[in-house]
Amino acid sequence: MQPFPLILVALVAAPSSVALAQKPERGRDLGIPFEGTTGPLNAITDVAGVEVGHRTLVAGSGKLVVGKGPVRTGVTAIFPRGKDSDDPVFAGWFTMNGNGEMTGTTWVEESGFLWGPVMITNTHSVGVVRDAVIEWVVRRGRMQSDEWSLPVVAETWDGGLNDINGLHVAKQDAWAAMDSARGGPVVEGGVGGGTGMVCNQFKGGIGTASRRLDPGDGGYTVGVLVQCNYGRRRYLRIAGAPVGEEIADLVPCRAPCSRARSGMTAASPPDVGSIIIVVATDAPLLPHQLKRVARRAALGVGRLGGVASNSSGDIFIAFSTANARASRDSGLAQVSLVSNEQITPLFEATVQATEEAIVNAMLAARTMIGADDLTVYALPHDRLRAVLRKYNRLGP
Repeated sequence: MQPFPLILVALVAAPSSVALAQKPERGRDLGIPFEGTTGPLNAITDVAGVEVGHRTLVAGSGKLVVGKGPVRTGVTAIFPRGKDSDDPVFAGWFTMNGNGEMTGTTWVEESGFLWGPVMITNTHSVGVVRDAVIEWVVRRGRMQSDEWSLPVVAETWDGGLNDINGLHVAKQDAWAAMDSARGGPVVEGGVGGGTGMVCNQFKGGIGTASRRLDPGDGGYTVGVLVQCNYGRRRYLRIAGAPVGEEIADLVPCRAPCSRARSGMTAASPPDVGSIIIVVATDAPLLPHQLKRVARRAALGVGRLGGVASNSSGDIFIAFSTANARASRDSGLAQVSLVSNEQITPLFEATVQATEEAIVNAMLAARTMIGADDLTVYALPHDRLRAVLRKYNRLGP
């Protein structure tokens, strides 16, 4: 199957009451009073060495025809030490609710290492992306160092907007995401694996943020990347304000949304979805400590009203870029670690960065019309500011 062409920007028609021509603002641009000090990019790539790449697939419109589209999907790749490194990192993972998939985690749990990138895509494309990673590794000659490959590939469900059963993600798309990975600013919103995702019944997708600890706490950096596709609208809170209750309209609907047949179908209840969270840090942490860090990402989701509903797959992985070559030492490896007595600031940074990354994902996303004319609206920036102002939660 040939992959659909990459479309970097895909805007769609929508009611005049919804502004699509928003500049790419992030939470801090709007004055949301997030806690903590960010890195220079406020992104997971503030952790030195981390690289992120996307492959975005957008094609077709109108009635869903399985195998033909419409297509609203993609792949995102996160490399802990960059795509040119084959040096594994210490890692730990956690599942808050298990209606989802993250392959390779049994070996992460057993070995304590993450051996390669973290890939994120849609639910029905996990297999092809996993196989593509192995072929990519073999093609680059890395199987000379490692005798097997158990890639980490995670997913969330984009079957509302995307022809998910059409299996449109091909191995070439996974390769493109990996080959395009780089440091620097990270594109957010409806891109890569997040292309067809819905978050709190607004348009969701990829978001990122970072925190830099004070020198007295080690000066370490924590970066978070999320693929958010979870949550009921009424639960959504931002900076403590009940945004979901105040902006109760603009729910997903079938275009034209003014007609009686509008609304989500019974097969797509509002709590269907998942969230994948990737936490990176340069703090020297061992696997058991990184598992503790991964657990704290759940608190960031909870700050925004997430409850890990029955049908949600909430799966998190954390890694450390410190202790280079620890897995390659054939003798007695010398490693360092932050004392447990000093680890709480890293927990706090993880919670803060997760919260902000989710909000950034929604703010970067744009209104999208997908399969069977399902319209998912972007979180309106002006109305969000009005709600925050109403509850005295708007910063300068």
